Amino acid sequence: MTRTAATFPSPITESRSWLAGTTFPPERPLINVSQAAPLAPPPADMLQAMAQMVLNDPSIHRYGPDLGLPALRAALAARWARLNGGTVSADQVAITSGCNQAYCAATASLCDEGDEIILPSPWYFNHRMWNDMAGITTVPLALDDTLIPDPAAAAALITPRTRAIVLVTPNNPTGVEYPEGVVRAFYDLAKAHGIALILDETYRDFDSRSAPAHGLFALRDWDHTLIHLYSFSKAYRLPGHRVGAVTTAPARLFEIEKFIDSMTICPSQLGQNAALWGIEHLDGWLAGERDEILRRRQAVIDGFAPLAAQGWRLLGCGAYFAYVAHPFAMASDILARRLVEEASILMLPGTMFTAPGDTGGQRQLRIAFANIDAAQITELFRRLTSYRP
Repeated sequence: MTRTAATFPSPITESRSWLAGTTFPPERPLINVSQAAPLAPPPADMLQAMAQMVLNDPSIHRYGPDLGLPALRAALAARWARLNGGTVSADQVAITSGCNQAYCAATASLCDEGDEIILPSPWYFNHRMWNDMAGITTVPLALDDTLIPDPAAAAALITPRTRAIVLVTPNNPTGVEYPEGVVRAFYDLAKAHGIALILDETYRDFDSRSAPAHGLFALRDWDHTLIHLYSFSKAYRLPGHRVGAVTTAPARLFEIEKFIDSMTICPSQLGQNAALWGIEHLDGWLAGERDEILRRRQAVIDGFAPLAAQGWRLLGCGAYFAYVAHPFAMASDILARRLVEEASILMLPGTMFTAPGDTGGQRQLRIAFANIDAAQITELFRRLTSYRP
C-alpha cells in the first residue's frame, strides 16, 4: 500500500463531486455550507498594499527564509504575548504554508511510524488523513454530548507510543469553544507524560469570549510541551496564499525547518507580507469580521427552534460551524448526498469526521455557516425543516 492509499479521499473534493450533473432550480439555488474558507477577497486596503508589494518589492518573487519572514515571526510572537499574556519570542515562531503544513511539520518532528496521536472524535479530517499517510496511529478520544474532551478519558488512552494530544478550539467540525480549565488540564496531562499538546487555534479570532481562551504562554517552559498552530487564512481572507504558523521551542523548530525545506522551501512571500500588513493595520477591521461571524452564529442559535421541533439537535455552534444531529433513519453520508438533489443543500456528513462505523458520526452533519448571511441561514433552516426523505 502506498502512503496516500492509506487514507480516505479528501471530503471537500468528494463532496464537490456530488454537484456534478445536478441542476438547481431557479427558485431553489444551491446553499453551500460544506467548506470553512472565506469566499470574499481581502479588504480593499490590503489588496492595494499587496499590489504595491508585487510591483515594487523584488523580494516578493524570491525564496525567503525557511521558517518565514523575521518581521512576521516577531510580530506574531508579540501578538500572542499581548493577547494571551506571558512571553513569546520570534525564535519560537515559524511561518508555514498554511496551518495544515504546520500540523504536518509538527507531527513529523514528533513521530516515528507506528507512534500514536490522540484526536478527539469527531476530528478535523485533514489531521486524520495526514496521520494515516505518515504511518501515525490515530487514537480516537470519544466525546460526550457536550463535545468537550475529557482529560481523564484521554489519560486512559496514553501508551508508551503516544507522542501528542491534539485540541482544536474553537473546534472544527463542532464549533465548540473549550473552556480555559479544560485546555490547561490537557496541558498538565501532556506535560506529566512527557508528550506534546498540539493546540490548533485556526479560528481563535472568532471566539465568542472576550477573555483570553487560555494562559499557556504564561507558564514556565511552556514551549517544552505546547505546539501552537494558527492560520492567517480566516483572519485576513487569505486562504489561497497559504500562510499559517507554529509556535513552540526553538529546538523543535530546528527539526520543523527540515520538513519545510524539503516540502515547500519557504512560505509564500506575498502571503507573508500581506499577513504582516494585516497585523499592523487591520485590528479594527478584524474585530468587525468577528462581530459579523458572531451575528451569524446567533442567527443559527435563534433560528434552530423549528428544526428542534422536528427532532434535530444543535450539538455545537461557534466560529464557522454548527454541528447538528439529524432525526432520520439513514446514515448521514447518504442523507448529505440526498440533500444535494432534493433540497439544494451541500453540507458534510459526520461520517467524514469520525472513524468508520462510528454511530455518532452516522447521525451528525456539519454546517459551515460563515459564508452565508442571516437570510440564507433562515432559508437553510426552512428547507431542512420541511425536508422529508
